[in-house]
Amino acid sequence: MGNVDHEVIIIGGGPAGLTAGLYIARARIDALLIERLAAGGQVLLTDWIENYPAYPDGISGIDLIQKMVSQVQKFGLDMSTGVVESIGLAGTVKKVKVNSNVLSCRCVIIATGAQPKRLGVEGESDLIGRGVSFCATCDGPFFKDQEIAVVGGGDTAIQEALFLTKFARKVLVIHRRNRLRATVILQERVFSNEKIEFVWDTVVEKILGSDGVEGLTLRNVKTNSHSVLPVQGVFIFIGVKPNTDFIKDFPILNQDGFIVTNGNMETSIPGIFAAGDVRDKFFRQISTAVGDGAVAAFSAEKYIENLEHQK
Repeated sequence: MGNVDHEVIIIGGGPAGLTAGLYIARARIDALLIERLAAGGQVLLTDWIENYPAYPDGISGIDLIQKMVSQVQKFGLDMSTGVVESIGLAGTVKKVKVNSNVLSCRCVIIATGAQPKRLGVEGESDLIGRGVSFCATCDGPFFKDQEIAVVGGGDTAIQEALFLTKFARKVLVIHRRNRLRATVILQERVFSNEKIEFVWDTVVEKILGSDGVEGLTLRNVKTNSHSVLPVQGVFIFIGVKPNTDFIKDFPILNQDGFIVTNGNMETSIPGIFAAGDVRDKFFRQISTAVGDGAVAAFSAEKYIENLEHQK
């Protein structure tokens, strides 16, 4: 259609963005996928994936992403590394500012994903990389034969606690409730693992240590009593927050910063679509991100066709 740098710009190279790119590339639509770091997003931090179809024995996060990247490259998707700073919405042409350069396009698919939430307690920021971690795959090997804590009770927390037993002597799971939110099969595994113990009805109030983590100050939410748990590391898995700071003033975000879309991945702003964990949605998994990406790509294709017909 001319007059733009690309028909579609996809922001984010996780499963949602890569799948959108695959469908867009196969439709022979000129597109650019922009990823801040390496393609893959949070999947790269996942040791082993058992619930993605077609891999009955499971697959590592790195291997799955490599296969996805290889597939989109086969169909000629243009990919680049950069930080998207803002999106301009004037008229039917969108302006995407990347590393201080401005690129124009007809529509944007936002697939920037989400990142781990922090506890927000004293000692957390100071000790990141020195015993405080949000990635068991990255940092687990540093804690061989040590005692460590995992904070959280959902699928991710329990999966990572199980993974950490490969290295740690003991893993203490700290959960603010008295039962887990993780799926039943994960609960069965974690309760049968002799290296894992539970600290129920408890929150972390402070992370102790100077050069490294030395312990945690805990508070029982039912009795309000305090205690100190000596551990050499703490892994935090208490949910995610969306990567939407670059569009924080857009009227498409809910109160938690996630992007609101309809079932076609359309936002309330024409030409702006969203897919994957960045969306306001009930279930965040690789499989749902892939589905979102496919739908967003199809919707973007139809949007461009409608613009063409309006000429």
